[in-house]
Amino acid sequence: MPIINRIADFHADMTAWRRELHQHPELSYEERWTSDFVARQLEAFGVEVHRGLAVTGVVGKLVGRSDNGKAIGLRADMDALPITEATGAEHASLNPGRMHACGHDGHTTMLLGAAKYLAETRNFDGTVYFIFQPAEEGGAGGDRMVKEGLFEKFPVETVWGMHNIPGMAVGEFAVKAGPMMAGTSEFDIVVHGRGGHAAMPYQTVDPILVASELVGALQSIASRSTHPLDSVVVSVTQIHGGDAYNVIPPLVKLCGTVRTYRDAVTDLAEQRMRQLVDGITAAHGGRGEVDFRRGYPATVNHEAETEIAARVAAALVGEDKVDRNPTPSMGGEDFAYMLNARPGSYIWIGNGEADAGAMLHNPGYDFNDEVLPLGASYWSKLVESELPRAGG
Repeated sequence: MPIINRIADFHADMTAWRRELHQHPELSYEERWTSDFVARQLEAFGVEVHRGLAVTGVVGKLVGRSDNGKAIGLRADMDALPITEATGAEHASLNPGRMHACGHDGHTTMLLGAAKYLAETRNFDGTVYFIFQPAEEGGAGGDRMVKEGLFEKFPVETVWGMHNIPGMAVGEFAVKAGPMMAGTSEFDIVVHGRGGHAAMPYQTVDPILVASELVGALQSIASRSTHPLDSVVVSVTQIHGGDAYNVIPPLVKLCGTVRTYRDAVTDLAEQRMRQLVDGITAAHGGRGEVDFRRGYPATVNHEAETEIAARVAAALVGEDKVDRNPTPSMGGEDFAYMLNARPGSYIWIGNGEADAGAMLHNPGYDFNDEVLPLGASYWSKLVESELPRAGG
């Protein structure tokens, strides 16, 4: 029986798991209910459970028909976002101000579905580790798991990740070698001026005027400072300054993000930002401070493993349903840390058509339960492909 058909037999179970997870969203490093749920399910399947990495992480270990020394890791993220849900679904969040608005409930469920199938069939030789990672949404849980010895305690040759994409049809996958997701950085810029009466601006150094000039000037980093083929985004997302209608404040704070696919481009963006802040503030008689913080590195797929991922997906849904050259995303993903530690690949799975109100990180988003058997089948087929039984 094809994998997809066998997994479809417990589609209803997976749907129930996913919706229960959706009702109990938890933020980074707070996923105690979630990790308990995952551990109970794995134990019920007969999977060996390990806990404690990165506070709430869970790793399941499953050995196939024989242990030939080979091992691979499959990773799903578990955390939610600080968003108030607006889906109106019967399974909507029960935790106020918390929501699975990125589909991590679906990712967790698909990996649990694969664990159930593989534990029942064990049609592979070697070991598969099911890595349920906390704190993807800004908490760098992937980095923490690696630093706390993930791959020393659970040695794998390769590691694999998957994320749903609204707007891509159900039954479609996308993957490419090289960058799939951007490296992320954050910045705070403080513009120091000289405050005073708004009716007498000539007696002040107006930091609001300086900050306004900086917002536009920072866009020259992308348009004039970097090579046209080197993607970079510089976005100012916060401006804080002033408390009254008739007072020019002494300082203004700008906050934002920088996204690139290469460390060298991040270096250049930081250098130019500091030059622009120093030069423009000085030109107006003020001064500036820049706090530039590196976040997640770019998620860069390895070539050989990406070809394997594409072949596995094509065997499942057909070559015409696998986009082998998708446009990379400027979003960040801390699976990057695992790919920096071990070869592997990160694939996108279609979550179905969605309007602007149902995209990722939106209060109206919900994971599409139709996708669950496909994702679980991809994981299962990948394991049977990478850890084949001796003699076929």
